[in-house]
Amino acid sequence: MKTFFSGTFKSTKVQRHKGSKLTQKSIFFLLSSIFLSQFSFAQEQDSTKVNKLDDVLVSAVRVTTKTPVSFSNLDKKDIKYRNLGQDIPILMNYLPSVVTTSDAGNGMGYTGIRVRGSDATRVNVTINGIPYNDAESQGTFWVNMPDFASSLESLQLQRGVGTSTNGSGAFGASLNMLTDNYASKAIGEISSSYGSFNSKKNTVKFSTGLLNDHFELAGRLSTIKSDGYIDRASSDLKSYFLQGTYVGKTTLIKALVFGGTEKTYQSWNGIDAETLNSDRTYNSAGAYTDEAGNLRFYDNETDNYNQNHYQLHWSESFSDKWSTNLALHYTKGKGYYDNYKEDADMADYGLLPVGAVSTTDLVRQKWLDNDFYGTTFSVKYKEEKLDVIFGGGWNKYEGDHFGKVIWARYASQSELGDHYYDDYSAKTDGNVFAKANYQFTEKLSFYGDLQYRNVTYKANSAETGLVDDNFNFFNPKAGLNYDLNQKNTLYFSYARANREPNRTDYEGGNVKPEKLNDFELGWRLNSEKFQLTSNFYYMAYKDQLILTGTLDDVGAPIRSNTDKSYRLGFEVDATIKLSDKFILRPNFTLSSNKNVDLAVDGQNYGTTKIAYSPEVIAGNIIVYSPIESLHISLLQKYVGEQYMNNIELPAAKLADYFVNDFNISYEIKPKSIFKSILITGLVNNILDKKYVSNGYMYDVYPYYYPQAGINFLAGLTLKF
Repeated sequence: MKTFFSGTFKSTKVQRHKGSKLTQKSIFFLLSSIFLSQFSFAQEQDSTKVNKLDDVLVSAVRVTTKTPVSFSNLDKKDIKYRNLGQDIPILMNYLPSVVTTSDAGNGMGYTGIRVRGSDATRVNVTINGIPYNDAESQGTFWVNMPDFASSLESLQLQRGVGTSTNGSGAFGASLNMLTDNYASKAIGEISSSYGSFNSKKNTVKFSTGLLNDHFELAGRLSTIKSDGYIDRASSDLKSYFLQGTYVGKTTLIKALVFGGTEKTYQSWNGIDAETLNSDRTYNSAGAYTDEAGNLRFYDNETDNYNQNHYQLHWSESFSDKWSTNLALHYTKGKGYYDNYKEDADMADYGLLPVGAVSTTDLVRQKWLDNDFYGTTFSVKYKEEKLDVIFGGGWNKYEGDHFGKVIWARYASQSELGDHYYDDYSAKTDGNVFAKANYQFTEKLSFYGDLQYRNVTYKANSAETGLVDDNFNFFNPKAGLNYDLNQKNTLYFSYARANREPNRTDYEGGNVKPEKLNDFELGWRLNSEKFQLTSNFYYMAYKDQLILTGTLDDVGAPIRSNTDKSYRLGFEVDATIKLSDKFILRPNFTLSSNKNVDLAVDGQNYGTTKIAYSPEVIAGNIIVYSPIESLHISLLQKYVGEQYMNNIELPAAKLADYFVNDFNISYEIKPKSIFKSILITGLVNNILDKKYVSNGYMYDVYPYYYPQAGINFLAGLTLKF
């Protein structure tokens, strides 16, 4: 329920409506019946075509080097050496232009990501082409899907606007994830890890392999627990993943059910500058003074949420030229967070005074009960010179927000189960797009992409007021790819993007949708021992909703429109093969991120730096493999200084930091019992750097989220 820069994202999961609601059982049976009914369309398996079928799931949202877009890929092999329980943003930490953070300080529980200075609400995330961002807050809550990395085949991060996709517009990046492909042979996997702060992960995976050359059933169960680096910032996370696959000669059908349950002790408040110096692990969440004047901590100041996803995908390859994909999806989410409130005003909770007493200590729960469902589709045509994709989607979100008082020192006239507020919200999002790559000559190709998107949003809460908005967005994109020779390629692209405000933005009133013009100019070099991608970008915004660095009364980040702003940058990403044993993977981003003639509360501050946008971000991975089974890596990350507000207040400056991690893995391949035994070790922050990755402002006072010093994780994976 937290976004990257909220400091306390208490409100976001607690946002969602009444109206028609689909039950989990009805959706499951609906998807199952459709899944079974499609078997009649399948034909005999052809192994030369089967490997291409899974790509159809994400072909509508992914790009290749033929597309004039800046992107990075991570596949299963890249992930497995560091997949020891830390969240997906932490595993992506070393990609270009990426900055990550962790509330608990050790990469488990609530984590967040920024790309090119844009926070997680502006990074479009899809799973198999289906939107994952919370429709209302636009945030991404990785804590709801613990250990999801163990069920990923690959992921692709497109920086900038990227190509048209489903869900909210990408204003910093788009991340699309492809879940596990099917396995042709039966496999099993057991993995466990343990590390600092009593952190542990246990995972069991299986696949039946293709039964009768057509059917596969695969699944995963995971648990992750950690005490966290920050005091009481504990996590108790559970997740599952189940996938049924049918493979035919031209058909791939997948039915997926996956989800997770999380219970995390809140560590959203951060600490002030004085506490940072004296007690950097202090956590004020749950603190109160009892009737005897003793400082105590409420033992259930926790966030609790359960989320279940249902997806059905049907991919059909009609010929070498034509293929289609149709998907249905449903997500059910429900949860709450507990707060101990000291000396709360009874009137705020619908309680009458008890004699002369008008305040009371109480424990409240803020609930969110929501449904998200819809469909996505794509049709692809490909010939020698032309590659065309037509696609789109329709999705609806319905959310109930309500609050309960579960205990009060003076309960007044309240009854158990009473609601002290009930809010409703609904959002409908539909889009269609057409993309084309055309090879003009042997060296020159053209890329075009047109999208129309319609969004309606309704809400009725004390914070948002009555909202009934309708948005129509047209998002054109175009670019050129020119092959200088077999090794060198130049590209240029222009993309237009529009975004609607999120729920919290309406609290300030007079909010406007955002507009972005994104220009990208790049060079790709690809040789046997050296791969390089360099990219200039200029992102010009109109009415950008910038993070102000402050929070509202429930901890959600406050944003405001700024008339004109821009991000100008240069990205470099390289892979250098020094020898068969040594590989270097450096990247860096240099950028200037500015508000133009910024006006705040009637005062003009001129040109200022955009909050949470470091001008220098650099990463590097040094890989040494003396033998095939042994991998040793040094992972390095530098993040330059940045401001936590837009008026460059000296107290709002976050210091730069440089962190080094050490990763080692050794794989044994026995001749019996096990196919593979993988031993992995990860030492984070080996130089014990005391650093802060995130924070917020309370008026003119900074609050920080410190990260852990040196800490370790070690794991064992058995495959059979």
